[in-house]
Amino acid sequence: MKSTSKYEMIQQILTDLKQPAYRFQQIADAIFKQRIGEYDRMTILPKEIRKELIKHLGEQVLGLTPVIQKTSVQVNKVLFAIQGGEHIEAVQLCYERGWKSYCISSQCGCGYGCSFCATGTIGLKRNLTADEITDQLLYFHLNGHVLDSVSFMGMGEALANPNIFDTLKMLTDPRIFALGHRRITVSTIGILPGIERLTTEFPQINLTFSLHSPIDEQRSKLMPINNRFPLHDVLNKLDQHICATGRKVYIAYILLRGENDSNEHAEAMAALLKNRGPWEHLYHVNLIPYNATAVTPESFHQSDKERVQRFVSILKSKGIKVTVRTQFGTDIDAACGQLYGRGEST
Repeated sequence: MKSTSKYEMIQQILTDLKQPAYRFQQIADAIFKQRIGEYDRMTILPKEIRKELIKHLGEQVLGLTPVIQKTSVQVNKVLFAIQGGEHIEAVQLCYERGWKSYCISSQCGCGYGCSFCATGTIGLKRNLTADEITDQLLYFHLNGHVLDSVSFMGMGEALANPNIFDTLKMLTDPRIFALGHRRITVSTIGILPGIERLTTEFPQINLTFSLHSPIDEQRSKLMPINNRFPLHDVLNKLDQHICATGRKVYIAYILLRGENDSNEHAEAMAALLKNRGPWEHLYHVNLIPYNATAVTPESFHQSDKERVQRFVSILKSKGIKVTVRTQFGTDIDAACGQLYGRGEST
């Protein structure tokens, strides 16, 4: 069942009180321009409106409860408590040139069980509501941070959560979060109906596909979703996405030593991405160093630098665009695949 967002509820309360249309903008400006986090402090509003807002929505604009914040070089990770006694995590990355990027969660846990991912060991607890997803960003915003760019690479598979499309509407709504479509990235393990809907409804939003092996049989072992949405079907859908949008698609690939980092894997990935038509130059590979945690298999290790460089040079020699991602936050389990949503301090 679709849940009503707090912003929709505010509009309904104002309608019920027969308030003029500009009232919603006053509240939005209080939250998003003045960074006011309590309804009672929005003194531009008559007291009766503030009382109604508090009655229906509580005193705080933010619906999540921050529990623990861990900070490392250029990284802040926040653990939030959500309804039902569960926890989720969000990560802020601060780049040296001043840019602030956010990695947010779309589900509590994840049901897809990719073997190298800490979040997958929890299983899926539940989908997050649009408010719970956007509140992760609102927390940072209310604490004075600029929201430069956002990626759905936290806990969960964004395109498996039906609330994600309402979330994207809220994030791009010029009255509230007002994020540019090109500053948002949705990452997926290959949920075909979701990719299709994203192409139609949000063609300018960045799309990242988690590949992790170009060999079907191995990918099915690492990522069971491959049995349901096989690699070649996903790539055909991505071709359609690129063709319809003219936008790049990013291919995420975690390098696991001795598992998927051989010359043969590099050759197979190049073969997969070549000869796909006039848009093949819009595929861009992001190689990601593997990040171990206490709950991921001990058999997985990070590839050594020479092997990474060899992998890169093979891809480049075949004309594939490739970047090795800089990793932040591995020391506080805040990097790719490490989010676990547990409250224990380590």
